Amino acid sequence: MTPQQQTPPETCDVLVIGGGPAGATAATLLAQQGRSVVLLEKLEHPRFHVGESLLPATGPLLDKLGVRQAVEAIGMPKFGAEFVSPDHDHNSLLEFADAWDKSMPMAWQVRRSVFDEILFNNAAAKGARATQNCRVTDVQFDAEGATAQALQKDGTQRQIRARFVLDASGRDTLLATKMGAKRKSEVHNTAALFGHFRDAKRLPGKLEGNITIFWFKHGWFWFIPLSDGTTSVGAVCWPYYLKTREKPLQAFFADTIAMCPHLAARLDGATLVDDAVHATGNYCYAATHASAERYLLLGDAYAFVDPVFSSGVHLAMVSAFSAADTVATCLDQPANAAQARKAYDKLINLGPREFSWFIYRMMNPAMRDLFMYPANPWRVKEALMSLLAGDIYGKTPIWWSLAVFKAIYRINWLLHWRPNLKALKMRRYNITDVGPLKGENVVVDA
Repeated sequence: MTPQQQTPPETCDVLVIGGGPAGATAATLLAQQGRSVVLLEKLEHPRFHVGESLLPATGPLLDKLGVRQAVEAIGMPKFGAEFVSPDHDHNSLLEFADAWDKSMPMAWQVRRSVFDEILFNNAAAKGARATQNCRVTDVQFDAEGATAQALQKDGTQRQIRARFVLDASGRDTLLATKMGAKRKSEVHNTAALFGHFRDAKRLPGKLEGNITIFWFKHGWFWFIPLSDGTTSVGAVCWPYYLKTREKPLQAFFADTIAMCPHLAARLDGATLVDDAVHATGNYCYAATHASAERYLLLGDAYAFVDPVFSSGVHLAMVSAFSAADTVATCLDQPANAAQARKAYDKLINLGPREFSWFIYRMMNPAMRDLFMYPANPWRVKEALMSLLAGDIYGKTPIWWSLAVFKAIYRINWLLHWRPNLKALKMRRYNITDVGPLKGENVVVDA
C-alpha cells in the first residue's frame, strides 16, 4: 500500500483515542462486553512515559482486567510514602496498611513503558482492534455518531465511523482542544524536570520501594525506586524558577538537586541514565465538560493536577471503568443516557477535586506539619491514608474523618497564621504563568 493511500472506511461501536492506561483499560472492558472497539495509539509501545507510582486502590482494577500478575512481575512493591522537610529534624513515614481499609496495604512502582504495553496488549488480546503508530487527526460528530480521520506512520490515511468516541489522548487533549474546552488551572501551575539515576541510595529492607517526597524552596522532589535498579527523580517547581534557567538542562537539574541536601545525599555517587533530563511546564488543566452525547473524556484528556500524590494512573483507570459502563448505557438504553453521563461527570470530577484540596496546601507550613506529625484522632490518619491510597470511590466511610482533618488544618493555620499567611501570599505569586519553558520535551504524569 503506497503512502497517502486512503483505506476503505471502517466501522465500530466505539473508537478509543489513545493507548495509555485510560484508553487500553476502556477498550478492554468494552471488548469484553462484546462490542466492536477500535483502539488507536499515536506512538509505538514500549514508549517512554513518567508517572511510575501506582496506588493501592489500582490493584483491584488490575484484578478485573486480569493483568495483576503481569504487573507484579515488573513492579517494585510500594508500601507507603516518606516525607522529608527542610524545616523538620526527622522524616515522616506513612504506610498504606494504616488506611481505613486494611485489605490494600501496598502498590507498585512500575516502568510506565512496560506497564502501558501490558495494558495495551491486554486490550488487543481481549478483542479490541488495537493499532499503534496511528494518530487521530480529526473527529466530526453528527446525530448518529462520529467520523474520525487518522494517519498511520507510513502515511496511510484511515477513516473510522463509530457510534461513540472515548478520548483518552492524555495531554494531547484532542477533543477538549478541538471544542475549545481546555482551561489552564487557576490554582495549580507547576513545571517539572526529571531523570532516572542508577545507584541511588534507597530506604532499607521492605521500605526500599517507597516513594519519597522532598520539600525544598522552589517546590518538591519525587524519588521513585524501580525494580530494574534505577530510580526516577523529578523536581516539581514553580514556573518562575525554571524560567531562570541559563545553564544546560542537565546542569540546571544538578543545581536544583543541590538545593535539597537530603536528596543530594541519596544521590551521592549515583549516575544519570543516558545523561537524559527532561522538562515540561505549566501542565495543570481541566476541560469545561467531560461528556457529550457522543463522546466522553477520560483521565488526562479531561484534567491533570500536580502529581504529588501519584494519582494520575489511578484516576485514568477509574475513569475508564466508569466510561465503559456509561457507553453501555448510552448505546443500549438511550433513554437513560443523560442520567448516565451526569453520573460520569460527577465521578470524573471527584478525584481531581479531592486531591486538589490537599495539593493546593502542600507547600503551606500548616499542612506540612500535619504530614510530618501524623496522628489519628477521630481516625483522621486512616482517612488520609485512604485518600492517598486512592480509596475514594467506594463505600469506605472516610468523609467525616477527612472533614475533621480539614478542620484541624484550619485551626493549625490560624494558630500559626503569620508564616502560613506569608506562604499563601507567596504561592499566589508563584503560580503566575510565565509562558513556555526552554527545554520542554516530554509529558509528566507522576
